[in-house]
Amino acid sequence: MSLGAVQAGIDVALAVESNPHAARTYRANQKGTRVFDDDIANLTSTCLKTWKNEKQELIVFGGPPCQGFSWSNTRTRNTRNASNWLFEEFLRVVGELRPTWVVFENVQGIVSTAQGVFLSRVIESLKEDYLLHQAVLNSVHYGVPQSRSRFFLVGSKHGIQFQFPKKISSHALTVDDAIRDLPALRNGASVCRRHYGRTKPSEYGKKLRGSVAAVCCNHLVTKSSPLILKRYKHVPQGGNWSNIPESLMRNYTERTRCHTGIYHRLRSDHESIVIGNFRKNMLIHPTQNRGLSVREAARIQSFPDSYTFYGSIGFQQQQVGNAVPPLLAKSVFQAILQSAKR
Repeated sequence: MSLGAVQAGIDVALAVESNPHAARTYRANQKGTRVFDDDIANLTSTCLKTWKNEKQELIVFGGPPCQGFSWSNTRTRNTRNASNWLFEEFLRVVGELRPTWVVFENVQGIVSTAQGVFLSRVIESLKEDYLLHQAVLNSVHYGVPQSRSRFFLVGSKHGIQFQFPKKISSHALTVDDAIRDLPALRNGASVCRRHYGRTKPSEYGKKLRGSVAAVCCNHLVTKSSPLILKRYKHVPQGGNWSNIPESLMRNYTERTRCHTGIYHRLRSDHESIVIGNFRKNMLIHPTQNRGLSVREAARIQSFPDSYTFYGSIGFQQQQVGNAVPPLLAKSVFQAILQSAKR
């Protein structure tokens, strides 16, 4: 979200990120932002006040941990999951800073989790001071080659009528548009910096390549076992685990309970399904028998190639999978700036 805010022309002064690898990535890519790399509960009033500028309009935005609200999470989508209550720390920060605008983002599942109790708490906390607008936006409608729906709640302190951004994509971008120019990889490729492939990039690819050098970073892929590679060979584009012979899936106690994203091979001519947890979904490259590289997933999420991820390959994958597509966030923040001018 922060990258999208910066792309929209917003100065991001302070960010809270407790994961040390994500915090390192943040610092490396957004050098003008101070990163509080600790639990948000330890972000004191004194610290917050040093970053509040009364002369400028202030936006507080964030997406509290959302794994507990995800529809794919059937175990902890309830009020007993402590992580599901971290949104209260977000509300505390809003209460202390009293910003002009508030942007609360989460997965679509927050609308229905625990009969909507979490979302209701957020709305009840904000509605007296903010005019609230809510919507579920799909990133595929905002220039992102991925079908990924996110919930947004936008609040205006001064009662400004906010309009969510209009859909800007008449035709969905495809996986091929996103990654066609990236070099082919072998299973387990671990060299970070690689020269781009010979295939010409799409217009989308050109925009993400920007003015970077002739090499791309984070083009790494997990090394899969021989058994997993055998499974990959049976999955056509658009197919999934159901295309794999039962003889190769015997370690699954109940094979038929696998969700549709497991061993899903992306289609070259179609937008991607959700880029999420790499280990759970095990998305397969459209034409190569391997998983997606970190850079391929970042392209599908709409990160520019100049954005470098840090940590082990697992932590890099987690950062990409957890992210809000920057271009989607950019569209929301542009709409806020436009509304503020009216």
